[in-house]
Amino acid sequence: MIKQAPDQYQEIRDAVRALCAQFPDEYHRQIDHERAYPEAFVDALTQAGWLAALIPAEYGGSGLGLAEASVIMEEINRSGGNSGACHGQMYNMGTLLRHGSQAQKELYLPKIASGEWRLQSMGVTEPTTGTDTTKIKTTAVKKGDRYVINGQKVWISRVQHSEWMILLARTTPLAEVSKKSEGMSIFMVDLREAEKSGMVVRPIQNMVNHETNELFFDNLEIPAENLIGQEGQGFKYILDGLNAERTLIAAECIGDGYWFLDRVTKYVSERVVFGRPIGQNQGVQFPIADAYIEVEAANLMRYKACELFDANQPCGAQANMAKYLAAKASWEAANACIQFHGGFGFAHEYDVERKFRETRLYQVAPISTNLIYSYVAEHLLGLPRSF
Repeated sequence: MIKQAPDQYQEIRDAVRALCAQFPDEYHRQIDHERAYPEAFVDALTQAGWLAALIPAEYGGSGLGLAEASVIMEEINRSGGNSGACHGQMYNMGTLLRHGSQAQKELYLPKIASGEWRLQSMGVTEPTTGTDTTKIKTTAVKKGDRYVINGQKVWISRVQHSEWMILLARTTPLAEVSKKSEGMSIFMVDLREAEKSGMVVRPIQNMVNHETNELFFDNLEIPAENLIGQEGQGFKYILDGLNAERTLIAAECIGDGYWFLDRVTKYVSERVVFGRPIGQNQGVQFPIADAYIEVEAANLMRYKACELFDANQPCGAQANMAKYLAAKASWEAANACIQFHGGFGFAHEYDVERKFRETRLYQVAPISTNLIYSYVAEHLLGLPRSF
């Protein structure tokens, strides 16, 4: 492993690494091969309290900051795992924590913290709107003490492994609001009950072992008490939680980047061709060194975003830039790793191709690179809004 000086989070790092060591490469390789869910791994993380890091102690969580939570995600990926299987449990509850009623927080958060209830899913994206969230077509119409949901969602992850989902739907038609960001609301959806009475789940096969689905709602009724916060303010509530999501994703990419660098530096130091280790060649050294520099730079922006978030300061710019830098750095490290492993990089037993596929996702999700460019151009550089 690349030598790094201990930091203020070393105890967390050591503890997470010790847990992850119980689930070696063979475990994650087999899970990937079977397109299965890493139940044992997620259960171990849950029982150790790592996935409840951001839940306050009064609700059974650890009450840690985003910086500590990001280190947990980083170390899972650096150890060869994939935080994508469970990261929703860490940050999805933020909407509930910040905007739910006291009764809702007392009902949901202790069971989420203990793992009795999994809140791994968030239903926002739709097939025809993508990231143009204000144009969503899924509706929630109030009828007495219930809301009736109709519409469709896509790329909704871990539905089969969650008890609850946070759902964004329009409660006021777009044509009837003064601002397009208004008129959307957030709901807690009991997934097992929903599957019995109006929600159809269609899994989407994809290049990564990342369980994701298309959802169809046909007159799904949910209790009015499942509304989070005020009706019509859901878009604002969702945006409020995206900075944490993007910063944690950045940390996962940083973990991936270090994993690739650990593997490739070891391999090129040992792989002898033409009588010398290939790592002695500058043509090999330079791309690896370049990737390392980028990972280190992304690491600094990650901590800047965490610092601001934990101080309750605006951090949208830093969260977006951290995600961009980390996703780019991990992808460059992945390319160097697979390139210098040669044919062995494509062999399942080396795990490089698995991690290569996993880290590629973050050029696209949860926000694409081009949308981050647009954010920086408009909000930081003052350029005209492009859409």
